[in-house]
Amino acid sequence: MFRIKLFVIIAGGILGLAGCFDSGPKKFVIADSKAYEASLFRQNCAICHGPEAMGRTLEDGRVVPNLREGPYKYATDEQIYDHIANGGNGMVPFRNQLTEREIRLMVGFVKRDLRGK
Repeated sequence: MFRIKLFVIIAGGILGLAGCFDSGPKKFVIADSKAYEASLFRQNCAICHGPEAMGRTLEDGRVVPNLREGPYKYATDEQIYDHIANGGNGMVPFRNQLTEREIRLMVGFVKRDLRGK
């Protein structure tokens, strides 16, 4: 009986401690980021893709894609760049609103910070 109680106490302690340790990489939080790319996202993209890029369904039923979880329609740097620059499928083009450098930064932001790749 004593051994069972001791086992339960030790097992509970181990499980309690396990919850204190990091279980994997932290999800990038756009709202908390001071990065220039996050600022660009908040100013230009969040209105449609949502504040944390999780996408949403518009009142007319169109679905704005989740930029964090696949499957991704645009997977390569070139495809992502082209879509940001030229728009399409309901998205406005940003070629005249963002500089070449800013569009390239946003491609990296999508792949690195939002998708973790």
